[in-house]
Amino acid sequence: MVRITGIGGVFFRARDTDALGQWYEQHLGIPGFWSQDAGMTVFAPFKADTSYFPADRQWMINLRVDDLDGLLATLRAAGITVETRPDEWDTPETGRFARIQDPEGNPIELWQPPK
Repeated sequence: MVRITGIGGVFFRARDTDALGQWYEQHLGIPGFWSQDAGMTVFAPFKADTSYFPADRQWMINLRVDDLDGLLATLRAAGITVETRPDEWDTPETGRFARIQDPEGNPIELWQPPK
């Protein structure tokens, strides 16, 4: 049986591809070509009426981070709005979460898995 070995790319539309690519690299350290660390990747369709991310968006990317507090401080210092809901989103079993949006309104979930 042929098996998939990982995600080879994430592709999405943008009004200004150069500016959006630069934003991802500057604020999240993601260049156009990127070798990610080994770790869990969740691939899960959500119901069409989910409230987990905005109804006007078809997708939300979730990025694994190793220092959520440090990244959030950097993002806030850059004027990026950060949403956290520790009592609702964070658990010892799943880790900690935060949400931001890129300049074109695409939702980004930041996830620090449990140690």
